[in-house]
Amino acid sequence: MKSGLLLIIVLALGALAANYLLQDNGYVLINFRGYVIEMSVPVLAFLLIIAYVTIRLLIRIWRAPRQLGEAAARRRVRKAGERITQGYIEIGQGNFARGEKLLTRGARNSETPLLNYLAAARAAQAQGDTERRDNWLAMAGEQEPRARETVLLTKAQLQLDAGEQDAAGNTLKEILGLSPRNPEALRMQAEINVAQQNWVALESALPLLRKLGKMSNATLDQWTVQCWSALLRNCGGEKARINTLWKGVPRHLRDDSELIAARAVALVAAGDAGKAESVLRSALNQTWHEALIVAYGQPELPAAAERLKRVENWLRERPEDPLLLRVAARLSVATELWGKARSYYESSVAIRPEPGTWHELGQLLQQLGDKEGAFSAYQKGLTQGRAGADILRLPDPTLGEDSGARGA
Repeated sequence: MKSGLLLIIVLALGALAANYLLQDNGYVLINFRGYVIEMSVPVLAFLLIIAYVTIRLLIRIWRAPRQLGEAAARRRVRKAGERITQGYIEIGQGNFARGEKLLTRGARNSETPLLNYLAAARAAQAQGDTERRDNWLAMAGEQEPRARETVLLTKAQLQLDAGEQDAAGNTLKEILGLSPRNPEALRMQAEINVAQQNWVALESALPLLRKLGKMSNATLDQWTVQCWSALLRNCGGEKARINTLWKGVPRHLRDDSELIAARAVALVAAGDAGKAESVLRSALNQTWHEALIVAYGQPELPAAAERLKRVENWLRERPEDPLLLRVAARLSVATELWGKARSYYESSVAIRPEPGTWHELGQLLQQLGDKEGAFSAYQKGLTQGRAGADILRLPDPTLGEDSGARGA
C-alpha cells in the first residue's frame, strides 16, 4: 500500500516537473454527456492526487472504529496473558490464593480459558475450599462444552486427592456413561476399588484395562495379584469357584508366589489339603518366597511329619531364616515334638523378634506348664517384638533386660 502511494507521488511529481520544464504544459479535454472540462496536464495530475488522498482518508476513517477495537482487544489479551503467566508462577511458588485470583481475572480474555479454570480449581482445592473448586470446574464446563469429559476427569481426580472416594465414584460413573471405555476413568475407578477392597468390581474391570493397553503392566499385575489373592482366600471353600478364578488369572502370573499361596489356602478350605500341599511343595522347589513358606506351615495340610523333614532339609541351607524356623516350630507342634518346637521358636525370635512368634512361643510354654516363661514370652512380644515402636521398658528382673531402655 505504502509503496503504491509512493509510486503515484513520484510519477505525479515527475509529470509536473516535466510539464513545467516544457514550454507546452499539455491540454486535457473531458466531454461527458454534454459537459466539457478543459485543463492542463499538471492540474489533472494534482486533482488525481487529491482524489486518491481523499479516498484513502475516507477508508481510514471508515476502518478506524474496527481497528481501534482490535487494538483494544489485543491489549486486553496481552494483559490477560501476563496475569495468567503470573498466576501460574504464583501457584508454582505455593501462593495459591493470589494465583487463583490472577488466573480467574484473566480467564475470559484468555485464549485458553478452560486451562485457567482447571488450574484455578486445583488452587482452590489446595486451599481446602472444595465448594469454590467445584464452581470453577462448572465454569470450565460452561466455557468449553466439548471438554466435558476432561473437566469431569479433573473433578474426579481432585475428589480422589481430597479423599472423597464416594463423590469421585459418582463422577466416574457419569464419565463412563458418556464414554464406557474411557481408560483414565476406568483406571481411577480401579484405584477406588483397590482402596475400598471391592475385589469383585476390580475383577470385572481388569481384563478391559489390559485390553485398552493404557496402563503399565506392572500396576495391572500388582492389582491382579491383590485382587485374585483376596478372591481366592474368600471364596468360601467352593472348589468350582476356585477353579474358575484360577482360570481367570493371566498365564504369566500363575507362577506368582502370592497367588499360589492364596490358592493353597483356598484348596485347604475346600477340603483338598492334599492338592494344596502338592502345589506348595512344587512351588517351593522352584521359588523361595515367604508367602509360600507360611502357607506350607498350615496345620490343616496333611503329613506334618514329612513336611517337617522337608523344612529341616531347607534349614540346612538356610539355618538363620527366622520364618523358616517358625514354620519348623509349628510343624513340630503339629507332630507333638515339644522340645524341638521350643528350640525352633527361640531360635526364630533370637534372629527376628516378632510379636506373633513370641505369642506362639508363649502359648507353647503355657501348654507345657511353664507359666513364668509364657508370661515372659507374652511380655517380650508386646515390647521387644515391636521393632521401632516408642515403648518404655520398665525394669523387670524376670525379663533379664536393663532398666530404662527404650524399644529398638
